[in-house]
Amino acid sequence: MSTVLRPDELTGDYVFDTARTRVAFVARHTMSTRVRGHFAAFAGGARLDADDPARSRAWLTVEARSIHTGNRQRDDLVWGKFLDGDRHPALSFTSTGVTRHDETRYTVAGDLAVRDVVRQVALDLALTGGGTDADGGFHVAFKGGATIDRKGWGVNWNALTSLMVAPRVVLELDVVAVRKPR
Repeated sequence: MSTVLRPDELTGDYVFDTARTRVAFVARHTMSTRVRGHFAAFAGGARLDADDPARSRAWLTVEARSIHTGNRQRDDLVWGKFLDGDRHPALSFTSTGVTRHDETRYTVAGDLAVRDVVRQVALDLALTGGGTDADGGFHVAFKGGATIDRKGWGVNWNALTSLMVAPRVVLELDVVAVRKPR
């Protein structure tokens, strides 16, 4: 699988392959352990323009209820108390700009909406491959993420939470996107 693709190979409209894409996070708990989790239900896509990456864009919508941390009680707590999932069932990201640093490294700036609070984040992504898959479709793969302060989006529950769960959360993306037929 090639990691350096010609612009005519890369440019196009893509949809995220939900079976091969992972939308995940890592948060410190009690300052000594890490809680890892992911979201199982999401949809996303991208318009890639290799000739002019600034014209590229991406979007992602995540169902908050689909959180999985390996502990159902913790999942229910994060969904209900932290994310206020009854009132805010989805999290979303919409890009506002793309910067290419070299043949494989990109920064995707955009609006992250959590609990109806929208803030700018910058995702650092690396193009990790691309090519024709076994089904004959063309795909690209990106990996990366960002570190955010959850309090900026009101993701907090009570005073004890502030002591038990670190404010910094690492967002991890491992995306496989399949180009739509031209």
